[in-house]
Amino acid sequence: MRVCERETGDVAELTRRAGLERDALRRDRYRAVLLAIGGDEAIDVAKALGRARRSVQDWAYAYRDGGIDAVQPARRKGREPKLPRAREAELRARLDAGARVSDGVCTLRGRDVVSILEREFGTKYSLGGAYDLLHRLGYSCLTPRPLHEKSDPGAIAHFKSQAPFL
Repeated sequence: MRVCERETGDVAELTRRAGLERDALRRDRYRAVLLAIGGDEAIDVAKALGRARRSVQDWAYAYRDGGIDAVQPARRKGREPKLPRAREAELRARLDAGARVSDGVCTLRGRDVVSILEREFGTKYSLGGAYDLLHRLGYSCLTPRPLHEKSDPGAIAHFKSQAPFL
């Protein structure tokens, strides 16, 4: 491979980055470029790093064509969420308001959130997907048990004070 240092100080920067990098694949990319600049052939670099020859060539040529920052792959965006980010605040407000009479429950559970998302927001989520969404929004699955609307705190305290020991 014919790869030479693009700018003065690139070898020192590649060495520094290779020393700091914790991810083995990312570190090997820097090391492959360093060995290629040193004059090693692609097959020898691949054997030394335990990587494929073609990968080593791709990394070295990425440095040759684009510099140090081109050695690492660009970040991938990933898939857009089903519920648009702009509507997350609306969902938070709906969940913070609690269960409505139309929900038919006194406390919202995962499957209730799934039905709310489908009915009010027009998005279909699985139960696991709804839990992932709730986690991303900062909600926890642990909540205290709800009190019945007809419960009387005074009567509960009186019962606790007057109940015989079992």
